[in-house]
Amino acid sequence: MDKFEPWSEPRAREIISRHAKREGAVLPMLHDVQHAFGYVPEPVIPMIAEALNISRAEVHGTFTFYHDFRHEPAGKHVLKFCRAEACQAAGGDHLCARAEQKLGMKIGETTADHRVTFEPIYCLGLCSVAPSAMLDGKIYGRLDEQRVDALVSEAQR
Repeated sequence: MDKFEPWSEPRAREIISRHAKREGAVLPMLHDVQHAFGYVPEPVIPMIAEALNISRAEVHGTFTFYHDFRHEPAGKHVLKFCRAEACQAAGGDHLCARAEQKLGMKIGETTADHRVTFEPIYCLGLCSVAPSAMLDGKIYGRLDEQRVDALVSEAQR
């Protein structure tokens, strides 16, 4: 079931060192760390800052600016609901609330069993078929209550 490596400082240092001489290395470092561990562990921020001789604040600012970087591991399935204006205008708020009710949690949370992470996303580029969502990288448009129920059921498997 686990697709990520367990956290390891030596492994993180190895990943960081691969990009240390690269211009604009912060993003590739963060991406590769998250790809390896499933999230960006807190000790990585000062490690990147030290390797690039920049402030922790710069690294932290980059980390927090991009919504796809995680502070903790995601669930086995990741359900993202578009929260942009077009999706909201097309009924996305109601459908998001329905998904929250079906999942038994609020958007931005992960189930206790780590089966599902439910996250906001701010535009999938599907405004013409709003509201939309993404489950494990697959995009769904023209959502209605039945399609939301089916997505939630699939995520809970």
